[in-house]
Parts: sequence; structure tokens; C-alpha cells
Amino acid sequence: MNENEKKNKKTFEENIYLIKRFYPYLRKHLKTEVLVLCCVVVAAICEIMLPLIVRQITDKSVENPQELTVNIILLVCAAYIVIRIIDSLAAYFQSYVGHKMGTMIENAMREDMFDHIQTLSFNYFDNTKIGQIMSRMTSDLFDVAEWAHHFPERILMTFVKFIASFFIFASMDFRFVFLIFILMPLMILLTKKSRQRMRDMFRKGRHQIGEINARIEDSLLGVRVVRSFTAEKTEKEKFAKGNAEYVTVRNKSHKYMSQFHATVRILDGIMYMAFVGLGAIMMTKGVTTPGDFTASLLLVSTLLQSVRSIVDFSEQFSRGITGIERFVEIMDEKAEIVDSENAKTIENVKGDIEFRDVSFNYKGSEKKVLDGINISIKAGQSVALVGPSGGGKTTLCNLIPRFYDIEKGEILVDGENIKNITLHSLRKNIGVVAQDVYLFSGTVRDNLIYGKPDATDEEIIAAAENAGAHEFISVLPDGYDTYIGERGVKLSGGQKQRISIARVFLKDPPILLLDEATSALDNESEKLVQESLDRLAKGRTTLTIAHRLTTIKGADEILVLTEDGIVEKGSHAKLMSQDGIYSKMYNLYSVF
Repeated sequence: MNENEKKNKKTFEENIYLIKRFYPYLRKHLKTEVLVLCCVVVAAICEIMLPLIVRQITDKSVENPQELTVNIILLVCAAYIVIRIIDSLAAYFQSYVGHKMGTMIENAMREDMFDHIQTLSFNYFDNTKIGQIMSRMTSDLFDVAEWAHHFPERILMTFVKFIASFFIFASMDFRFVFLIFILMPLMILLTKKSRQRMRDMFRKGRHQIGEINARIEDSLLGVRVVRSFTAEKTEKEKFAKGNAEYVTVRNKSHKYMSQFHATVRILDGIMYMAFVGLGAIMMTKGVTTPGDFTASLLLVSTLLQSVRSIVDFSEQFSRGITGIERFVEIMDEKAEIVDSENAKTIENVKGDIEFRDVSFNYKGSEKKVLDGINISIKAGQSVALVGPSGGGKTTLCNLIPRFYDIEKGEILVDGENIKNITLHSLRKNIGVVAQDVYLFSGTVRDNLIYGKPDATDEEIIAAAENAGAHEFISVLPDGYDTYIGERGVKLSGGQKQRISIARVFLKDPPILLLDEATSALDNESEKLVQESLDRLAKGRTTLTIAHRLTTIKGADEILVLTEDGIVEKGSHAKLMSQDGIYSKMYNLYSVF
């Protein structure tokens, strides 16, 4: 087996595998698909009827013209109109119901992909561009839907026409059948290479579309940074580069597509003229009748139209298979962080947290971010984490709700290893307030009830009051129903932070993680937000990452975390008396 044969075999096996992966989505609509295919058969038979009608009329007009009366002609015309009406109704049902089925399949695949993406760990999102995911969920699945609808129909339509034409040609002269079997396989064989090239280019094109989506998303989300640095030209150049790469890929796709269509048209013409030549010779020698000759030309035209449709469909087939391939790639991405078989739901959580010899490094990196960490936090205790950037403070907090899984050791909540707790119940009992606040596009109310969708108005207002947010929310144009824009762009930094705190108040978790929640705010906003955080932390186990050390002076315990692990711990007064890293950091901060 040479290299081309191996490659073709591999491509065939890949296609079969991808179709098998897609089949469960089609199986749910098999009854609809059967009805659509029945309509396809009816339409194909109706189309075959015209050559047969013309054959009979032509032979009668030559052999017994006196028998071809006006009434017979009108009757034949009326019968053909009825056939065309049936054909039109079948085509309507085939198109409408078929496309509706394709849309339902697309919808189911998109939902499954979205649901699966929700299970993937942060590691996946750390290494995947959102634009690529969006491209796969939209344009790729649209192509799959079109493929799902048209592929079985085109195959069956061609099969029915081919079988019917085979028997009709055989009834005329077997040499017509012989001609078909020589020329049609030749057409398929000569377009094989072009079809493979098209598929390769469509795959590259889809990837490049994802890159463009990622570029657009990155630029638009950072539009304020772009404007502040007057970097519009830089962004235009980046986009132009990505766009140019896409144009290059598309041009190659169009080149191979054009070669493909040109080859098909040449072979199409050769096949048609072969039938014209053979039929004419046979008719002049009296081997075939004028009716058979005319019918054969109409049959060849019908058959070639169907074959051309199948060959042309190779383009859509390539798009569809590529879409399934990219869908499968995401669906095969393993969720690294999942519930264990015996995971239990925890209730009435007190908030004890313990790290036992915990080590962690990010996927793809050999450098340990945390190594041999041991921490014990009692329920209701307030613990602060300080230290230089890159020491692993945020990473340590992210390990408690299992945003990442540890490499070694154990993390326990109320004495239970978090790997033995269901993710839902674990995260339900943990509230996170981060420096980089994320508010969803929608109203203030939509964002507040995110963790408690069934919250009453009284509960929402109480949470906002505790977070110091009710006052400014009340003066917004529509109060709690005010649209705040994408990522809350219509609010100030302090307002967004207080809404995020109110959101956690409403969730009411026993464990609280505060990741430099005030470091990006001005002094006035910081004071308001800190007061809100103090109210939020009351009675909860709180782990605070602090940039401004004055905000954590009252913590029960302060841990100094560096690349060497936890190097100091104790109260503010104790650490200041040791004149160590914390003392130097605090004095340095106080200077400013």
C-alpha cells in the first residue's frame, strides 16, 4: 500500500468515525428523516417520468402520427402537471421539514457542547481562545446542520435516479448502461484529490476564523485600554495580519474548489456528448428509435444533474465533516475536575479548612507554585495571605473550591477531603470576591440573584444594604432593574465591587475568599468596600489576600507566603515584633 492509499484509507476511516459520533443526534429524528427520504424518492420518480413521457410521444409521432391526437396530448400534459404538483409538494416538505430537522440537530449539538464546556477545568480555558470556542459553537455547527439535512437526501436522490436510469437504459440498449459505468467512476476518481484538498483548506479556514473571532473579542473587550494607549493602529495591524492569513487560506480553498468544479464540468460535457454521439450513431443505423434517443438525452441530463449535485455537495460534505471533527475535539476534551464515585454532599458547613502537605504546579509547567504547604484555619477565623507577587497566594485560594486540583497532599473542609465532596455542594458553601469583578450583561437584579435565583425582593435589598450598595442602586434610572452594560461598564469600580459583595451576601456562604478585593479602588471607594467586606466576613471563615496591608491588621492570623512556602505566620503585632519580611513590607507600604 503506497502513501496515497494509506492516506485515503485513513481519511475514510476518520470520516466513518466522525459520522458514527454524529449519528446519535440524527437517530433522535429518524422518523422525520424517513418521511423526508420518502419525499426524496417521490421527487426522484417524478423527475424520471418526463423522459418516459417524451419517449412515448416521440415514438408515436414517428411511427403512428395519426394516433397522436390533441386529446391524447392534452391528457399527457395534464398528467405531467399533476406529476409536477406532486413533485413540488414533496420538494416543499423535503426542504422545510429537512431544514427544521437540521436546526434541531444543530441546537442539540450546541447545547451538549455548551454543557460540556461548563465542566472543563480552568486549565482548558487557560490554554484555549474563547473566539475559537465561539466559532465552533456557531458557524461550524451551522455547517453540520446543513450537512445533516442534505447528505442523506443527495445520496438517496442519486441512488434512485441511477437505479431507475439503469433499468430504463437497459430496456433501450445495454450499451448506454456500459457507457455510464465507464464515465461515472471516472468522474469520481478524477475529483478525488480536489475533494481532499478542499477538506484540508476548510479545516484551516475554520481555525483561522476562530483566530479572527479571538482577535476581535480581545480588541473589543480591551477597547478602553486601546484608546488610552492610542494603540488603534497596532490593533488594526494585528487584525489586518490575521485577516490576511484568512484571505490566503480562503483563496487556496477557492482555487481547489474552482479546479474541482472545472473538472466536473469537463467530465460532464464529455459524458453528455458521449451519449449524444453514441445515440446518434445507433439511431442512424436503426438500432434505437428517435424516442429512445430523445429519452436517453433527457435521462442523461437528469442523471448528470443529480451526479453533479452529489459532486458539488463534496464542498458541503467537507464543511460538515470538518464541523463534526471540531465538535468532537471539544467533546473529547476530558473534564479534569469531576466528582469522585463516592462524592458526598456536605451540609451545615462550619468552615474548618486544612492544607496537609499540599503541592501544586500548573499543567505544562514543571515549576511548583506551591510545595509542602500546611495550613490550619478554624471555623469563623480570619486569615490573611500576604507576600510578593508570584508567591502563589491566588493559586492557594483557587485550590479550595477545586478550580484546580492539587498534585500532592490533601485539602480538607470540616475534616473531609474536598475530593470526596461534590463540586456543587463544595462551591455552594464558598463565596469569592476578587479584584477583577465580573458582572454579566443585564440588570443589577440579574447580577445580584446569580447565586440565588429564587431570592425575594426583601432578601435582595437586605444584601445590597449590607454591601453598602442599596443607596447608589436606588438612584439609578430604573433602580434594581437598571441595565448596567457588558461587564458592568456603566458603573464605577467601587459600585461594581459592592454589587459583587452583595451577590455573595445573598449567597450567604460559610467560607469566604477575598482576593485583593480593594486593591484597584480609590481611597474613598476602598473605605466603603472595606466596610462592606468587614460586615460580610463577620461570622465566616475568611481567607484574605491583601495588597494593602493596613486592611488586614485585625486578622486573627497572617501568613507570609513566598516561593519558599509559608515563611512567617502570626498576628500583626507578633509579625511586626519579629522584624522579618512582613514587618519590612508593612513599613515599606506605610511610607507610601
